[in-house]
Amino acid sequence: MSKIARFGVSMDDDLLVRFDRLCKRRKYQNRSEALRDLVRDALVRDEWEGDEEIVGTITLVYDHHTRELSDSLTQVQHDHFEAILANLHVHLDHDNCLEVIAVRGRASLVQQVADSLLAKRGVKHGRLSATTTGRRLK
Repeated sequence: MSKIARFGVSMDDDLLVRFDRLCKRRKYQNRSEALRDLVRDALVRDEWEGDEEIVGTITLVYDHHTRELSDSLTQVQHDHFEAILANLHVHLDHDNCLEVIAVRGRASLVQQVADSLLAKRGVKHGRLSATTTGRRLK
């Protein structure tokens, strides 16, 4: 286990009140846990911007009646097979499908795949949710 370092943080009262509300709403046991999560999130974003390896999911909701959309979504995934780990397809109702695609690769590649999928006609909503593996790429 790594050593714990203690340090002080100064902030204005209004910001602290808002931070405490956030901690309470998210059910943190203390401010330190919340602060650690915020720092980790900032570090993940920094790695993403540095084009490091990320893992995550691309989630899509789409109208399965849209002509050739299913084939088009599959084609994008085949074109970028190196970034696609797995795929889950769920029939939500008569008209709508949910697709969850597990991805891994350089941040720029994963973002490119997500953008290609999300831009397809018939995709109603979607999002890339990613985090870091902590692995530095060469």
